[in-house]
Amino acid sequence: TAAGFGIAVAAFGCGIAQGLGLKAAVEGIARNPESSGKVTVTMLIGLAMIESLCIYALVIALILIYAHPQAAAIAKLFAH
Repeated sequence: TAAGFGIAVAAFGCGIAQGLGLKAAVEGIARNPESSGKVTVTMLIGLAMIESLCIYALVIALILIYAHPQAAAIAKLFAH
């Protein structure tokens, strides 16, 4: 389904981005070991932002899977 494809694309993109970010952080620490504290904090913030994309994709996919097209009409029936 479209939801599964969306999750796959988001996970693939997040994995590539996280790998590239981690690679750059390790290279930076290898060049300048004294800056490891700043680089690590910045890397973790960046990885959290990248991971949020995958979480948003999961939420949207779950909404697409479980949302019922007639939800408003059904809610109106049970409101009485």
